[in-house]
Amino acid sequence: MPLLSLLLNLLWLVTGGIWMALGWVLAAVLMALSIIGLPWARSALTIAHYTLLPFGQTAVRRDEFRGREDMGTGALGFIGNIVWFVLAGWWLALGHLVAAVGLAITIIGLPFAWAHLKLALLALWPVGTEIVPSDGVERRVTGRI
Repeated sequence: MPLLSLLLNLLWLVTGGIWMALGWVLAAVLMALSIIGLPWARSALTIAHYTLLPFGQTAVRRDEFRGREDMGTGALGFIGNIVWFVLAGWWLALGHLVAAVGLAITIIGLPFAWAHLKLALLALWPVGTEIVPSDGVERRVTGRI
């Protein structure tokens, strides 16, 4: 992890990122209470890790990144996203939006507010996305894998 990403991630945790990560873990635990919710629980834990360390990573559409569709990027993924939105997505997105507004009030908090806005969008529609290192996206786009 580059030094700037490490510094931003440490500041992120201090400015409240850890609380939103705990929100994602809570969503994962609630989803895991039923067998049916296990796929969403796994995704929520992955995004909880992303929420802990958002700088130096990015969320990408899995079909665009890998160059092929899978179960999570097709019709079943669409249905999965609707179920997720109803059960957990809207309140996680709301938490990220409230945190973003609070951080955006201060000039120094703008980078963290932007990270919360990216996470709020991910909270609404997470199925079919993959968390990858930011430099991995650059290599994929430029063809240097």
